[in-house]
Amino acid sequence: MVLMPARRRENVNMGRMEPGPARATPEVRRVLSLAGWPERRMPLVCAPAGVEEAERALEGLSAPAPVLAGLWLYCGRFGRSHAISQELHTPEGSYWHAILHRQEPDDWNSAYWFKRTGSHPVFEELAARAAAAGYAARGAWDPEAFIRFCAAARRDGGDRERLAREV
Repeated sequence: MVLMPARRRENVNMGRMEPGPARATPEVRRVLSLAGWPERRMPLVCAPAGVEEAERALEGLSAPAPVLAGLWLYCGRFGRSHAISQELHTPEGSYWHAILHRQEPDDWNSAYWFKRTGSHPVFEELAARAAAAGYAARGAWDPEAFIRFCAAARRDGGDRERLAREV
């Protein structure tokens, strides 16, 4: 799932796990569509997604850096996403940095960056949507618990992997 974190709660829109924010430009929605959204889910381990047309569209895209970090990661371009997110000294930069390290997989580093993210407005909605998908979170969203869940899903595969990818 591609989540585009927003600074203000009213910008968070993950209805039916759709990418947000609701005001995403047509160009951003086009890149997502070319990359396989909404059918394709991000893998648990980052690898090129083979979505060259989406990558070409992304090359010239004018969008906020956190959006670009997320889109490059969705396209499976770890290095491109990392180069952007590590230069963003904001909660959004830390958020995408954490997700990409979870997909590296480097669980310790991912947890570090989620701690740097702090309590992010996207977490409340993410917890609700994850619960609706069947992920048994306890209360507020716990990024470290989800990192552990993803690690187990990478190891075990099957239903656990499908659920981790959906979330």
